[in-house]
Amino acid sequence: MPKGLPRKIRSASLFQVALVSLVVVVVVLLADSWAQRHLLRQLAAHEAEQFWVAQALDPQHPAPRGALLRGTFVPAAATITELPPQLAALADGDHPLQGGAGFVHVSTRPSGRLVLEIDRVALDRMLFWFNLLPLIAALWAVFSVAWLIYRDSKQLMQPLNWLAREVGNWRPGRLQLDRLAPEHRPPDLEGEAQQLADALHGTALRMQDFVRRERDFTRDASHELRTPLTVIRVASDLMLADPELPTRLQRSLGRIQRAGHDMEQLIDAFLILARESEIEPLKETFSVMDVVHEEIAKITPACQAKELTIKAVDHAAPMLHASPRVLGVMLRNLLDNACTYTDCGDVVVEVHEDRIVIRDSGIGMTADAIERAFDPFFRVDQVNPLGKGMGLSIVRRLGDRFGWPVSLESVPEVGTIVTIRFQALA
Repeated sequence: MPKGLPRKIRSASLFQVALVSLVVVVVVLLADSWAQRHLLRQLAAHEAEQFWVAQALDPQHPAPRGALLRGTFVPAAATITELPPQLAALADGDHPLQGGAGFVHVSTRPSGRLVLEIDRVALDRMLFWFNLLPLIAALWAVFSVAWLIYRDSKQLMQPLNWLAREVGNWRPGRLQLDRLAPEHRPPDLEGEAQQLADALHGTALRMQDFVRRERDFTRDASHELRTPLTVIRVASDLMLADPELPTRLQRSLGRIQRAGHDMEQLIDAFLILARESEIEPLKETFSVMDVVHEEIAKITPACQAKELTIKAVDHAAPMLHASPRVLGVMLRNLLDNACTYTDCGDVVVEVHEDRIVIRDSGIGMTADAIERAFDPFFRVDQVNPLGKGMGLSIVRRLGDRFGWPVSLESVPEVGTIVTIRFQALA
């Protein structure tokens, strides 16, 4: 599960560990800084006070010395001292040493002067080891608690991870329902995860029934709808072959044939779109020009009835490895639209290496109409609607599904240009 809950939990745990560790380190550094600034001065003042109390009782009491400080007592009557001149001239109080290596505490009483030199380097060394052990202990506690929380969270998430993997493996036609059946579930699947598994299992069962019904309908519709259309087409062809048929009946039979042709076109498109997205029509290598000529031949009679010229221009001879039936359905709808909305003039189909361009000299479309042209049941002429309003919608959906994007350009009263782009074989 990339970027799923386990990864988010791990990221959150690492963030919390880093944040808490940063807080601990900052607190230790602040404590160390406070100790260096205040502890030294308190230590020096305390040592000086202790010395003066002891010196009042015993004038020979030595000046304090230790790992952090070195004291020098100068009696009031002394004319020669061990102090360097820069220390001897200092007033009472705290004075930093050059280079930040420490400071000097000077205290004067009637009996003499006490000079305490504080070694900050030694104090830093002592504070480092004094703070290091608590810091290590605190960080170890943070890491241990975070690891325990992450381990428990990961165990709690395992049922959901299992459900996510199972649902992620679902495909149309193979839902693997037995994996979600109660007898095949992991033993730690309980509580809300079990309720979710029950709901998913029920949904999968209903989905399986739906897919089966959809497949049955597609198969039955393909057979049941084509059979009467075939009968109508054959019967109309036989009747039109009669040379003594009146002109009025010929026109009526022509309308019947065109209606049957339109119905076959819709059935082909709907049956292709009704299938699952992963089930594509059979592919083969074919010439785009062959499909273009075939569809032009089908639409030519309708164009001739309107004194409309339709022709193909081959700028290239691309080959595709796809479904010629799908490309044929798209071209059929586009040519039907071009002939429907063009009363006179030309319909030109240009074939290039990477696209098919269909140009007509029809009524064209406004900018607002172009935005809605691919909507189902939308018709350009709302006053005198022509067509079924499904052609461009079907073409767009087929193009999106099979990787042949469709674009549209149009100018009112000038014409329309529709382009189907594809990736031809090298």
